[in-house]
Amino acid sequence: MESTRRPILFVSYPESGLLNPLLVLAEEMSRRGVPDLHFATDDNRADEVAALKADSPVEFVSLGPVVPEMSAVTWDDETYADVTQRSRFKAHRAVIRHTFSPEARIDKYRALEAAVEEIRPALMVVESMCSYGYELAITKNIPFVLGVPFMPSNVLTSHVPFGKSYTGPNFPVPHSGLPYEMNFLQRLTNRLFKWRTLGMFMTAELRERAARDQRIRDDLGVSKEAGGFMSRIDHAAMVLCYSVRELDYPFTPPDTMRLVGTMVPPLPQAPDDDGLTEWLCTRDSVVYMGFGTITRLTAEQVEALLEVTRRLGERGTHVLWKLPGEQQHLLPDELPANLRVEKWVPSQLDVLAHPNVKLFFTHAGGNAFHEGLHFGKPLVVRPLWVDCDDQAVRGADFGVSLTLDRPETIDVEDALDKLVRVLDDRSFRDNAQKFGQLLNDAGGREAAADLLQALPALSAEKASL
Repeated sequence: MESTRRPILFVSYPESGLLNPLLVLAEEMSRRGVPDLHFATDDNRADEVAALKADSPVEFVSLGPVVPEMSAVTWDDETYADVTQRSRFKAHRAVIRHTFSPEARIDKYRALEAAVEEIRPALMVVESMCSYGYELAITKNIPFVLGVPFMPSNVLTSHVPFGKSYTGPNFPVPHSGLPYEMNFLQRLTNRLFKWRTLGMFMTAELRERAARDQRIRDDLGVSKEAGGFMSRIDHAAMVLCYSVRELDYPFTPPDTMRLVGTMVPPLPQAPDDDGLTEWLCTRDSVVYMGFGTITRLTAEQVEALLEVTRRLGERGTHVLWKLPGEQQHLLPDELPANLRVEKWVPSQLDVLAHPNVKLFFTHAGGNAFHEGLHFGKPLVVRPLWVDCDDQAVRGADFGVSLTLDRPETIDVEDALDKLVRVLDDRSFRDNAQKFGQLLNDAGGREAAADLLQALPALSAEKASL
C-alpha cells in the first residue's frame, strides 16, 4: 500500500561543533513545512531540538545522557591536556585513545535502533563522526546523508598507509596540520604520521580494545559492510559538506559529495542581545575573540590576552571576548577600557555579521573557521587540537589568516604582531571577503535542504507502509 509518509531522522553527537549545522538544516526543513522530522541526540540537547520548530514540528529522540569519555566538555584536566598538546601526532593519538570506547556505543546504538523501528525513517541525516548513526543506517539498509562540518578532505583521506583514500598518497594527513606544498622533512613527517597511526593500533592495548569492539558489533548485529573508515562515504546516498572546494587542497571528491558552504540560519538570530549590537555599533574597529566551547584557558593565558587587549586599545581597537563563566574568575577586578567580556553571546553569527567586527581571533574549529569567512572576516588562529591545525594551515596558505607561533603560551608580542598585521594588511580582508562570497554562493542551508528534498528516498513513489 502506498503512503506519502517519508520520515527524516537526524542523528548527531551532542558536541556543539558537530550538532549545530544539523540543527540549522533541520530547522530549515521545518521552515519549509516538511512533515515527520525527528532529531536524535543526547538528552542535554533536548531544549535546542524543541526550539527548532518554525512551521512543522521536529520531534526530539532521546539517546540517553552524555557519555563522559565521549564528550570533550566533560573530560578531566589531564585528558584535556593530553588531547590538546602541541605535538600533533601525540594529540591525534590521545584523541583516539580517549574516544575509542567500544562499550559507549551499546546504549546509543540500541536507543537509536529502537527509534528507527518506531519511526521507520525514509532517510537518515547523520553527522560524520557519529559512528552508531551511519553503522545502523548501513546495517538496516536505510538511505542516509552524511553531514561533514570539516574540510572535505578530512573524511576522504586515510590515516594509515594502505587504507582507501580519495586523496593522493602524499596528501596531508588529517590532524597533521601540514601544508599541501611540503619540504622533505614535512613529507617524511606526513608519511610517518600514517605509519605511526597504524602502529598505534598494533599495540596490545588497542588490539584488545578493537577485539572488544568487534564482539560488541557482533552482539549488536552491526553489518560487516558498516566497518572501515570509508564505509560512511561509500554507502552514503550523499555526503553533504559545509565548505567549498576552494578552501581545501586539490583532489577529486566522490560523485556523491556536495559542498554547500556554511550552515547559517536567518539573521538576526538573536535580536534581543542585551545591548551588544548597540555596543558594536558605537565602535569602529572590533576584534571578536572566542575560542569555542572546549577551550580551557589558564591564568597565564588570560593575563597574556588581557595585555594584548590593552595594547590594541592604544591603537583604537576594541575587543569583544566570549569567555565562559567558569573561567571568568581568572579575570582581574579592573579590565581594559576597550574590552567587553561576555560569558555567552546570544548569537556568534550576529556578531560576525556586524560590519564593525574586523577580525575573528579563534581556535579555527570547523564551524568557527567557516563562519568567520562566511561573513568576510579574516582570522588570527590559536589552534586548539586535531582539525583546528588543518584549518589553520589552509587559512594561512589561502591568505585569510595568521597562526600564533606559540599557542600553548600565547606570547604577547607574537599575538599582537599577528593581530595588527591582519588588521592593517587589506589583503587578508580582501581574501576573506572573496571566500565569503564563495561560501554564500554555495547556498548553505537552502541548498542543503533542496538537495535533501530531491533525493529518491524522499520521493512519493518510494514510500510505502
